[in-house]
Amino acid sequence: MDIILIVDDEKNYPPIISAVLEEEGFETLTANSGIEALEIFSAADIDLVLTDMKMPSMDGIELMKKIKEANPDIPVIIMTAHGTVDKAVEAMHKGAYTYLLKPFDNEKMVLFASKAVSMYRVIKENKRLRDAVESQYKFGNIIGKSEVMLHVFETIKKVAPTTASLLVEGESGTGKELVARSIHFNSTRRDKPFVAVNCSALSENLLESELFGHEKGSFTGAVAMKKGRFEIADTGTLFLDEIGELPRNLQVKLLRVIQEKVFERVGGVKPVKVDFRLIVATNKTLKDEVVAGRFREDLFYRLNVVHFILPPLRKRHEDIRLLVNHFIKKYSSERNSDIPVKGLDQECERLFHDYNWPGNIRELENVIERAIILCPGEYIGTNDIPKNFIPDTTTPVPLNGIPEDATLNETLSMVEKNMLERALKLTNNIQAHAAKILGIGKSGLNQKLKKYNLKV
Repeated sequence: MDIILIVDDEKNYPPIISAVLEEEGFETLTANSGIEALEIFSAADIDLVLTDMKMPSMDGIELMKKIKEANPDIPVIIMTAHGTVDKAVEAMHKGAYTYLLKPFDNEKMVLFASKAVSMYRVIKENKRLRDAVESQYKFGNIIGKSEVMLHVFETIKKVAPTTASLLVEGESGTGKELVARSIHFNSTRRDKPFVAVNCSALSENLLESELFGHEKGSFTGAVAMKKGRFEIADTGTLFLDEIGELPRNLQVKLLRVIQEKVFERVGGVKPVKVDFRLIVATNKTLKDEVVAGRFREDLFYRLNVVHFILPPLRKRHEDIRLLVNHFIKKYSSERNSDIPVKGLDQECERLFHDYNWPGNIRELENVIERAIILCPGEYIGTNDIPKNFIPDTTTPVPLNGIPEDATLNETLSMVEKNMLERALKLTNNIQAHAAKILGIGKSGLNQKLKKYNLKV
């Protein structure tokens, strides 16, 4: 719902204007001075300012100037008497949307207010669209061509055009928000807001206000009405990350909003209608949380219309090279050297393939960002990455999977075959690259592939 801030030092004026505008479906906030108006403006999501020209301490032009410094796009309508028309025209030259001569016709005021708010709505939507596109490119495409990621891409393609709720599960750092953004940008809501909230980052009381908004005076510090994320996401997509951390009492409120698309702000009684698509994510297994009694079963089934499980990086090793190249390109501008980084050296290729990546893609990105800064040459080496990647050579090599009665030759053959398969997987079956990593010639690689009947 659009909110209009009415400012006039004559105390009987704002309530009259407020009554007229609220009959037309607007919400209003009122102030009797420029200083009070700025306090409200800084705390609330205002869509239009309707201010008197002549006021003590701070006149309408000065108030408009300060408001425009905070938000250049917001429309301001100046109310003025006949004797200050010149000042009103000056205000328009300085950015006012228009002016109204007192006493003015109510229909004319409503018409000007409606046009100004509509214009601002278009400006905001265009800005959101630009931000969304920039954000999409900033995050880059979801990188991967492994079988598990191809399945993820196919699912995104199917569900994006729908309005179904989605539950995305996966370990921290696997790219859950990136999937949510990809679904939004490929949906019919792509030019509407994408609003993200981390449910684990705020206390229970703050999270409730963040999600549902609050009315003025509903708690200490609530100096003005504030829209919540549900309201901001109206006609767009709301992404709730770490949904498993949502307190039980808020789970009840969330269930109602999903079912009815209606809620009340904290401290309010007026119902607010919203239209949003909901995508939630968690690094927990939400079904286990239901069994443990920490998550409502009815809410789980409301959220679990379409279920994604994002694979950890250790289960998609063939994507590591693609991700490495992507992050090298992303952070190359931070490099204090004229020598461009081309990739990983052979030893790093092996280490990256064998590493377990507990922090998943986020950890890989951090490692590459660090290496780009430290690397002196064209290829990232072991000196440029954290020491936990480098195995302890004093520790015996584990012989898991090798029978106890295997001969030395049989054991060496098993190890050799395993290294061949790993090198081919690491290099996406490019034999020249695999041979280079193994430190053998291409003809030698071909002989070994035939020996173990490995097909490329």
